[in-house]
This record gives sequence, structure tokens and C-alpha cells, in this order.
Amino acid sequence: MSHTWDAERSKKRIAAAIKAVAKVEIADYKREFSLDSIPINKAYRMNAAHLYADIVNFDDMLNVTDDEGTTCHRRTLRFLNLHYRAVRRVLDRVDMTRVDFHNQRLHAICYKPYGSDEENEADRVHLAVSVAKLIIDVLANTGDDDEKIPNAKVRVGIDTGTALAVNNGRRGGREPLFLGSPANQAAKHAAAGTKAGVFLTNQARKIIGLPEIDDHQAVPLSSGEIAVSQEAAHLDVSVDDIVSEWRDDLEAHPIGTFQFARHTPPLKNLDISNLTPKNSRRQEAVSIYADLDGFSDFVAKNTDDDEGAKAVVRALHVIRSELDASLSSDFEGRRVRFIGDCIHGLICSGTAQTTDEEATVSDATLCVGALRSGFDLALGELAANGVAIDGLGLQIGFDLGPVSVTRLGIRGDQIRCCVGRAVRNSEREQMRCGSDETSIGNSAYEASTSAVRGLFGKNRKIANLDYNEAVEALSSEGDGTAETAKKASLNIASPAVVRASETVIRPHAIKD
Repeated sequence: MSHTWDAERSKKRIAAAIKAVAKVEIADYKREFSLDSIPINKAYRMNAAHLYADIVNFDDMLNVTDDEGTTCHRRTLRFLNLHYRAVRRVLDRVDMTRVDFHNQRLHAICYKPYGSDEENEADRVHLAVSVAKLIIDVLANTGDDDEKIPNAKVRVGIDTGTALAVNNGRRGGREPLFLGSPANQAAKHAAAGTKAGVFLTNQARKIIGLPEIDDHQAVPLSSGEIAVSQEAAHLDVSVDDIVSEWRDDLEAHPIGTFQFARHTPPLKNLDISNLTPKNSRRQEAVSIYADLDGFSDFVAKNTDDDEGAKAVVRALHVIRSELDASLSSDFEGRRVRFIGDCIHGLICSGTAQTTDEEATVSDATLCVGALRSGFDLALGELAANGVAIDGLGLQIGFDLGPVSVTRLGIRGDQIRCCVGRAVRNSEREQMRCGSDETSIGNSAYEASTSAVRGLFGKNRKIANLDYNEAVEALSSEGDGTAETAKKASLNIASPAVVRASETVIRPHAIKD
């Protein structure tokens, strides 16, 4: 299959996505309800304390060997699996709900006792602080000396307030996503450094009677401050309880050795739901991170009233569904997951035995161009339908390297996991981009054609790279993958012109 992006095809998908969220319902979260089954056209406004926990020595595991062979991936996956199973036991014993566990990052919330009054909010923050300390102490005891797996060092960020709970994912990969300042700020505090400890926003500090400080991202709670929260929360479980249960669980349900096989490209056909440690996938591939820039500000401006919140739900669904389609349908890549307002995906060209690294990087370059073209088109169609988003951009980073895909946990509660230095590097490349920029990692740059290297330049970064520019720039310099895509695009374009002349598609305003 020739991997191409086509504007008319994209418009049809976007129109269908807009239709799916023509009517959106915003409701207050007042009772127990499964957060894993939220309809795409509904959002819950929820008051909660948000906890993000980041394992800060995760990269040490990925770099435990000089070469990125199976040894470092096996150890990294076992490292994550051991600690995930311990954290799962913590959350099962306290009144907090896991939202997501993306590799080394946990997101959990506490929404009980219900309500927005300060006393209930203080109770939720005290619980979050106590659980954060419990997680830190438990993970300091869950390494494996025999397998050379260290204990985890953990940094936790906590904030509190109102956020929108929406659906995050598709086709069996559904999980909740929280849009709003408390989730965003808690994540930022967890990711603000490598110093372990519990870090509260000034809003969370204020709620539990602590003074506001200027350097709240740099100063963790003291042991005395944590003790006050522990006394208020009255957790009925100890570190020893969790560690003992965790060890019993491992004895009853051993993790086993991670065993890898290649997946025959394209990766679109990779069924992650069937993967296990003994049935994991590993091969050289390109990891892509595409993150919506400015979306947090858009959410902050629009979540207080229902009409603004509806616009947020519509924009998120339409943009992400088109990014997913550009990756998965147009380029036969594999979406690993949505991470907040970011999409993480993989692309691989080659055979069952080997990855064609040069072709993979060229294909990925066309794909990231398609992501931006689809994104730009989605913004235009949303604006034409009454949902205008000023200042929203797309930051894209990608890199090449060995990538392992599997699931962690035990039967009935397994989470998808994708690790590799390229995964971490693609995220870092995305983070060094401005709102209209695309960045290629060192490994992908070195493995690419001269046309790709010329396109990105020595800084390995380019602004406003859409699909048409990528195709033209690479094909004009003799990139074989781009030449094939250009010929295929020309074959698509001719009948599309005829169809466009016969049919006029007019935008219609969205009404509830």
C-alpha cells in the first residue's frame, strides 16, 4: 500500500467526527459511574485531587547497557511490571482511582468525599498526600536484586480543583482523560525535575493550610507536613502490608521472562490486547509524539460554562480522531495510546525479519507531515462549524530505535506498555518544538536519506512541515519513498478534482 495523505479523504473523516459530537452533554459527577465508558459526546465536571507519580530513575534502566539490546528492555519491563503491581495494590486499598499508568507515569484521582466545599477538598488533598508517601515508601522496597532491578525513586505532583472527565481512546483502549488545570499542574509538578518527594501546587497547599511559596515545584513537603496529612487521612494500610501482599501476589502469579518476537509490518495490524510478557513484540521502528500546544489554555478558558466545555469536547474529539486516522489509516502506523492531548504512535517499514530503517524514516517524515496537514484541516473545519481555537498548535517529535511493546499487570488488569530509547527521545524531540515545529531525533537523522537530512537541517527541526511540503521536498531530492507517494497522490488527485467539481460541501453550524 502506498502511504499518502489526501485532503478530500481527510475532510470526510473530519465531517464524520464533527457529526459524532454535534450534541454534547456536560454533567456534574455526583455518584459512582464507570469512568471507562464515558460516551465521546459527554463530559463530567468533577472536583478532585489529582496525583501524578513519575519514576525518576526510569531512564537508568533503559541505559543499563551500552547497546540497546534485549537485556535492557527485559530489565526495564520487569522494573515497570514489579512497581506497577505494587502501585495497583496501593490504589486497591485506598479510596483513589487509577486514571492511567503510562510507562513510568501514574495518574490517579481522589474525588471522595463529593463536593466543592473546602472541607471536602482538604480531605481529598490530605488523602492524596498520604497515598503519595505510601507509594514512595512501597516502591522503595519492590526491587529485585536477583534480576538486578533497583527500587524505584518517585516524584509526585498534586493539585486540586475542577476538571472535565472525557473519553480517552478507541476500540478497546478506552480510559478516562481529565482536562483542566488540576490534572495539568499536577503533571507539571511531577515532571519538573528528578528530585524525589511530594510536591504540591500553591492551590493544594492553600487548601490544607500550608503557606504558599514561590518555588513550589522545587520544594517538596517536609516529613512533618506529610505527617499532618497522614494523621488526617487515617489510612488503614501500611507499607509492610502492601509489600507483603505484593510478594504473595508475585509468588502466586510470577511475572515470567519477557520474550520478544517481531511483528510483520505494517504495525497497524498489531493487536496489543493479545500481548503478554511471553508474547511481546520488539523491533526497530520510529516512535512519534504529536502534542497539542496551547490546548491547556483553551481548556482553562472554556470549562467554567457548559457551552465552552462543549467546545472543548468537540475540539478534542475531532482533532485527535483525525490525528489517529492519519497515522493508522493513511500510513498504517500503530497508535500506542493517547496521553492527555498527545498521541503516541509507531511506524515500521520492512519485512518479518528486518526493518528498512531508511524507508521507515522517510515514511515517518511523510506521516508527520500528514499529521500537521490533518490538524490544520481539522482546525479549519471546526472553525467553519462554530468551534474556533485561536493559538492552538501541534508539536511533533520522532526518532528511530529498538522498541518493545507488551502489556503489564495480571490477567483482568493489564495495561499497554511501549518502551525504548527512541520512545523517550521522540518525546524529548517533541518537547523542544514550538507550536508549528517538527523535530527529528539523532538516530532517525543518521539513518535517513540525504533528502530527509537536508529537509531538517543541522538543527534537526523545521517549521510548518505539512504533507505536501514533505512529499515535494523529499521527492525532488530523489527519496524513493516520497517519489512513490507522490505518484500515488497524483493518481488519487485526478478523480478527486472531478468529484469536487460535482459536489459543494457547505459547513453547517453545530446546534444542541
